Amino acid sequence: MKKQTMNRDWIATARTLSEALPYLQRYTGAIVVIKLGGHAMGSDEGMEMFARDVVLMRQVGVNPVIVHGGGPMINAMLQKLDIQSEFVNGKRVTDEATMEVVEMVLSGRVNKRIVQAINRQGGRAVGLSGKDANLVTCTPTDPALGLVGTPSKVDPGILHTLFEAGAIPVIAPLGAGEAGETFNINGDTVAGAIAGALKADRLLLLTDVEGVKNKAGEVVTELSAAQIRAMTEDGTIAGGMIPKTETALTAIEGGVRGVVILDGRVPNAVLLELYTEHGAGSLIRAEI
Repeated sequence: MKKQTMNRDWIATARTLSEALPYLQRYTGAIVVIKLGGHAMGSDEGMEMFARDVVLMRQVGVNPVIVHGGGPMINAMLQKLDIQSEFVNGKRVTDEATMEVVEMVLSGRVNKRIVQAINRQGGRAVGLSGKDANLVTCTPTDPALGLVGTPSKVDPGILHTLFEAGAIPVIAPLGAGEAGETFNINGDTVAGAIAGALKADRLLLLTDVEGVKNKAGEVVTELSAAQIRAMTEDGTIAGGMIPKTETALTAIEGGVRGVVILDGRVPNAVLLELYTEHGAGSLIRAEI
């Protein structure tokens, strides 16, 4: 019985690989930008699984780019250092003292943890921030928020150099101002701007929700940009989903073929989305 079960498992694995062939061919040479956040970042097991999936993607010819957040880690370090934060309209004011902590945590601890996880799985990850090689240039989002920036220019040249070397870029969401100052940027916003500059095939926004839901609470697996705008106007899309769908729309306008808001809690969510018919979230395109 044990041998029969083992044979069935191997047969199922072989069938899965065979069924994945059209998708493997479809994404060969494609650029896929992944915004990493939520469960996959907080859990060691989730990080290991994510890293293995990214290395597999690179092995079969995809050029993955990882953009990460790190809000909970920043909050913990600010508390540990007893640095008090001020808020304007619910958003943290980033002064120079806070910015030093933000850069230390994002470019240091968080970025290198992801790089090491990918390298342990046999990949060649390279950590950088938007400040490196003039990757992301920013303007202040709102003077009242201090050193919080909005991307005004993205130069993806360094990313193409890394692709040619077979490396996987891992990017901290920081940018430089015209005067050389450092800006903290929303991770989804950075991922969208970089995906647009690369004309990426896919932007994957890993979250801790199942995807975009309709009024009945059901996940909608495919939506057009027009549907997203309509659902936002009538209040179906609300709260924390609005910034993600706004990022999706901006990325599509910038030339990204499709954006997927997917549940990072699902094991192998990235592989399910790219290499199976099932998918793991909501695909947004200009038109369906």
